[in-house]
Amino acid sequence: MAINFKEWEGISFPRGSGVFDMERGAAADIQPDFWQTCTSVSRNSWGYITNHVYKDTGEIVDELVDIVSKNGTMLLNIGPRADGTIPEREQQMLREIGAWLKINGEAIYGTRPWMKFGEGPTQTAAGSFSDKEKPPFTAEDFRFTTKGKTLYAVALAWPDNGKLVVKSLGGKNPKRVELLGYKSKLQWERTSDGLMVSLPQNAPSKYAVTLKITGWE
Repeated sequence: MAINFKEWEGISFPRGSGVFDMERGAAADIQPDFWQTCTSVSRNSWGYITNHVYKDTGEIVDELVDIVSKNGTMLLNIGPRADGTIPEREQQMLREIGAWLKINGEAIYGTRPWMKFGEGPTQTAAGSFSDKEKPPFTAEDFRFTTKGKTLYAVALAWPDNGKLVVKSLGGKNPKRVELLGYKSKLQWERTSDGLMVSLPQNAPSKYAVTLKITGWE
């Protein structure tokens, strides 16, 4: 059990007394205290309506990865009909998110933030109600999580040239680099630009993809 609270016109619980909720938004950086985003699959409603403007599933996945990399969690809302049934589009979105987590979930579940949340050129707005101000991510945008001695670098887009470069790992020499969902061995090298990874022809999952890096200390 946890107490969640929001800030309203400068009034809120003291930080640390509960789980701070940034409604439809995100933090700018790693937060010292665990926090939450509550958001919806729909841009224009929390409940069932006939004229939903839905988010893309990939956008929700990117939001989830970004939030977790900053020591947060996502509470995702759907809007059932009056008879309790879930609209077909929302069922599809939940299945797509589940399929992504089936492959990439180890970079999410039970992880902790790294020394930095991510890297990349794409700048996003922070704070509550900022989810409408998000430009599309590129293959240069990464989010990092850790579990034990494993580092996960989640690329928020698939590169056109078939290569990912993790600039934050330019000074590191990992022992092993894997792509979650891909069983064969990857080709990779450490260059002056960073850790360069050659990818297979096809992505192992839709939306973001995850590099699993071990022995990087």
